[in-house]
Amino acid sequence: MADLKYKRILLKLSGEALAGEGGSGINVSEAEVIASRVKEVYDMGVEVALVIGAGNLWRGIQGRERGMDRATSDYMGMLGTVMNALSVMDALERAGVYTRVMSAIEMRAIAEPYIRRRAIRHLEKGRVVIFSAGTGNPYFSTDTAAALRATEVGADIVIKATKVDGVYDSDPKKNAAAKRFETMTHLDFLSRRLTVMDSTAVTLCMENNLPILVLNFWDKTALTNALRGETIGTLVAG
Repeated sequence: MADLKYKRILLKLSGEALAGEGGSGINVSEAEVIASRVKEVYDMGVEVALVIGAGNLWRGIQGRERGMDRATSDYMGMLGTVMNALSVMDALERAGVYTRVMSAIEMRAIAEPYIRRRAIRHLEKGRVVIFSAGTGNPYFSTDTAAALRATEVGADIVIKATKVDGVYDSDPKKNAAAKRFETMTHLDFLSRRLTVMDSTAVTLCMENNLPILVLNFWDKTALTNALRGETIGTLVAG
């Protein structure tokens, strides 16, 4: 553990990370890939918590465009995160990693109710904890849930897992000259109106001096190298 830069992390994954080629649903093979990445970190001795979105199962904007009540739409998304959490839990436990799913909405038959001190104890005991059902409240994104849970359990950093190797000043898929930032402040991130992470989440991290690391989760070595202190992705801090 002496060579690790971060001891306790909150890994934020999008729901799309679990989707197959069609971009929707839960692909068991993708869950297994996520589990293998997390296991590498777990085996290094890092305490790992996860928050997973639900974009692969439900996108609230689709319902709202048809006039659906915002709160109802958001609650549907929260339920989707529980399904995703269970799929990753299963993949992790098949890989030999002790895991607990905690839900902000009580559903005791399949997940523990979220209790801050219990979550911390699970992490201390070497269990991966997956936080599901967002914050338990509508109108908040899973990015914000990740920032909130990371702050509550005393994580050293929020790691935003994406398919891009950091934060750019413009879309690198559309602009070959796009510049990647190695570091930037929370305030700079907010002032540039970047969409990599929800502004409420970034503000919460800023107010609690919690750094955010944006990296390419699908690069097989990015996460482990970042935890060893190498310059990977974009660090949002200060």
